[in-house]
Amino acid sequence: MIIRNLAIAGVCAFALVACANAPASAPASSLRPTATMVAPEPIEDSSGKYMSPYTSDEVVAEWVDKAISAKLGASIGGTAGRMAGERLAENVPFVGGFLGRAAGQSMGRKIALESVGGEAFMRETSDLSFNSINDLSLFLFVEHSHRENFADVLAATQEIYPELKTAYGPAIQRAVKVS
Repeated sequence: MIIRNLAIAGVCAFALVACANAPASAPASSLRPTATMVAPEPIEDSSGKYMSPYTSDEVVAEWVDKAISAKLGASIGGTAGRMAGERLAENVPFVGGFLGRAAGQSMGRKIALESVGGEAFMRETSDLSFNSINDLSLFLFVEHSHRENFADVLAATQEIYPELKTAYGPAIQRAVKVS
């Protein structure tokens, strides 16, 4: 049992060293779209899984304005949800923590959704959507990252779609490498 635990610890240490020695990539916020980048085409209604925070006339959707106004509430909701989820599963090592974070994200999203008027209001005030979080990420980057209020819009959208927090940077970095 001790040898097995030492072997697992050795593999983990090796993986950490490999990650630490990997070349650093530029943060997504420092990247800019190139002239050759093409944004994915949005669905021209609100039938997709992910609503665009910008409308077809390139203004911020009403739900995003509400989210930016309620930013403090959404952040508190996300934190409260995460903490509740983690407490719920803290007695189960590793898997419990993972499940707790997932439950917390779900609860945080629910609170953030309520702060913007709910899913129905989002769909009513959106006329562009996507079925892929990566398509939404690339669309936002290529079409809207130059806007003055982009950081606020992105942060508000990430409160509604927590998976955008982890998908945005890698999607942009892949697109920059390809172009």
